[in-house]
Amino acid sequence: MKKSKFFLLALVISVVLCGCGSRKEEDNKTQKKESNSQTQTEGSGEDSSTETKVYGGSVIVGITQDLDSLDPHKAVAAGTEEVLFNIYEGLVKPDRDGNLIPAVAESYTMSEDGMIYTFSLRENIKFHDGTPVTSEDVIYSIKRCAGLLETSDPEVITVSALSCIKEVEALKKEGQKDQIQITLNEPNTELICYFTCAIVPEHIKDLGQNPIGTGPFRFVSYTPLQKFVIEKNKDYYLEGVPYLDEVTFKISANTDSAFLELSAGGIDIFPYLTSEQANQIPDTFEVKTGTMNLVQGLFLNNKKAPFDQKEVRQALFYAIDAQQILDMVGGGAGNIIRTNMFSSFSKYYNTQLDMTYSYNIEKAKELLKQAGYPDGFSFTIQVPSNYQYHVDTAQVIVEQLKQVGITAKIQLIEWSSWLSNVYKAREYEATIVGLDANLAPSDVLKRYCSKASNNFLNYENLDFDEVYTKAVSTISDEEKVTFYKDLQRILNEDAASVYIQDPPLLVAVNKKLSGYTFYPVYVQDMATIYYKNAQ
Repeated sequence: MKKSKFFLLALVISVVLCGCGSRKEEDNKTQKKESNSQTQTEGSGEDSSTETKVYGGSVIVGITQDLDSLDPHKAVAAGTEEVLFNIYEGLVKPDRDGNLIPAVAESYTMSEDGMIYTFSLRENIKFHDGTPVTSEDVIYSIKRCAGLLETSDPEVITVSALSCIKEVEALKKEGQKDQIQITLNEPNTELICYFTCAIVPEHIKDLGQNPIGTGPFRFVSYTPLQKFVIEKNKDYYLEGVPYLDEVTFKISANTDSAFLELSAGGIDIFPYLTSEQANQIPDTFEVKTGTMNLVQGLFLNNKKAPFDQKEVRQALFYAIDAQQILDMVGGGAGNIIRTNMFSSFSKYYNTQLDMTYSYNIEKAKELLKQAGYPDGFSFTIQVPSNYQYHVDTAQVIVEQLKQVGITAKIQLIEWSSWLSNVYKAREYEATIVGLDANLAPSDVLKRYCSKASNNFLNYENLDFDEVYTKAVSTISDEEKVTFYKDLQRILNEDAASVYIQDPPLLVAVNKKLSGYTFYPVYVQDMATIYYKNAQ
């Protein structure tokens, strides 16, 4: 078996101090790297060469979304995953440059035909309860995520990408490290990105009450709608991290409430500032700027009239001025996108689509007339109330659509209601959210496959399904690029939804702290945070 130089996306997210200016310069610096790194590296996201990294202390991080499950295999919300990142680890995990680096596994290989993955497990790694991580735990975790256990838990969110797994087995040879071999039914060179799924102890049956992983922090307590507390894992396999003794994720009802607490000194880090709040931040804080690596859009239920007509969906695209949204909501920051792909995925992002659906009121009116709605129509946009950025975006869109005779009503709903009504039941007309994904381009686009469980848009296109299958199964990197760009073209032509932007991420960090790191996935890594001076 040949060691694979797996092509990963190195999404270099620059950290910029104080400001909400344009990100175009940083975006131009985004580059792809190739990595088969077998060594974990510490990264703070900022130049700290002249700083003294102090061990100890505690911080309070403001979040605006309650956790939907403490069991990583049952969590749906990105807001939950960003917190649990500190407790759980997979065989591999992402670093700040978008590479996959060893975690529970010390190294891995992939066969040349993309059919077999072999992982060498890290020696002497322990779960938070002190028990060693075994091959059996890894096999159990992978099978649990893939839905391959003989007795399955219906609440576990099966990772559909792992359905291609044929067999998971332990390879134990005397004098060698424990290995896990995963054999597939079909080639898949992107599957390594899905082995970030959490490795959990088989003997713990109540992870929702007793979350135990291998990460840099251990679970302490959780009070729904109030706080989630973690403490330093003193037995963490990486020396030198984490620095902090304790982290409290304080749950606020919304962005405004969190900002008030921050201003009063009750929060040390808050990652969801609005551009207006960033300009009002106390002198004791600094603002760090990145992008969310989300696809924000006006997502449409393609089975609900009038959005079951392509002309109507295209009309919305033409009627919405994305640049105005960036200027009014994001302070000019963020990246306009016209496809369900992050622009920082530069290798796969179809730049030819950037100029489609330029703001054109007359074109929008013409398409509405063709669809049988010359006088427009009315519909409701459901928006999670805890995400102010999406609420503000919705307000701008409502005003823009009035120009073509469309009356849109905003319905603010709790996050739990959004998950149940919109995401799961698909009982909605339109919604504004940001969609995340892992580092596999297939993950970004899979939700549009006709039979995908997370296809809450009810989008169906057999051509899309066929090209997607080809994209995932080919082992040719050149063909993958072509297929993924073609998939974006199909979504764009169909106007499956109205893609707006990859929003800016404005993070308030107390000036006493350093080490805040931006990642190409939606996480809050507390292992790199430290105080500059003793507390």
